[in-house]
Amino acid sequence: MAGLVIAAVPATGAVAADGDGTRIDWGPYKVGDVRSGYTYAGAQTRAMQDDDFQNPAFLWLERGAELWDTAEGAAGKACADCHGDAEESMADVATHYPIYFEDWGKLMNIEQRINWCRETQMQAEPFEWESDDLLGITAFVKHQSKGLPVDVSVDGPAAPFFEKGKAFYEERRGQLDMACTHCHVDHPGDLIRAETLSQGQANGFPTYRLKWQTLGSLHRRFRGCNRNIRAEPFPYGSDEYTNLELYVTWRGNGLPVESPSVRK
Repeated sequence: MAGLVIAAVPATGAVAADGDGTRIDWGPYKVGDVRSGYTYAGAQTRAMQDDDFQNPAFLWLERGAELWDTAEGAAGKACADCHGDAEESMADVATHYPIYFEDWGKLMNIEQRINWCRETQMQAEPFEWESDDLLGITAFVKHQSKGLPVDVSVDGPAAPFFEKGKAFYEERRGQLDMACTHCHVDHPGDLIRAETLSQGQANGFPTYRLKWQTLGSLHRRFRGCNRNIRAEPFPYGSDEYTNLELYVTWRGNGLPVESPSVRK
């Protein structure tokens, strides 16, 4: 792991001290030993996420709400024409994705489901990955499950894809010869290049990352991690990343959906 410097700091438990010495009960953000990235964020970042008026991701959420009711494509349909009120029809949907999609014979995540609906039901062009439109509608759909526990299925037809995602997570890659486990299993809570490592949970995505100054998908985060260890990133929506998404999401089963979250 040449070139990597990790500084060990004392681990924090269910009740931890904030920067000003205040004791924190993490509540739903910590389930057993599983911790949301929220628990590793600074007090200012958490406050930004908790306040809907300060959370910059709500600009994308508003765009998503507009798109939900906008008719597009040759079919002249909007999402609402099939699904009605998102608050009712999309409640808890995000807690189960990625899912095994029988028509594809493989996994499908929320972004892919949205574009599948656009192409097949609306007869519209798919949104580009990381576009404001796809990020906005994804955040809007996931937000309808906010606070509900993640509960992805990894058995049945999803099982072989889960195993592929697990293998990816544990495989060393890149010039630094590192696996996801080296940061997110072995060193959560420790510092790397002045950044606090987390468990790498997926429950807050899409997330507004202060470093990016924009909303970003989980696959963008995967690509960034690959670059950090000097490995070639895979394309957005690739089978490799969607399989990995299932495994990473499963690691956080029980954590609340936070999207859109705020992270450093």
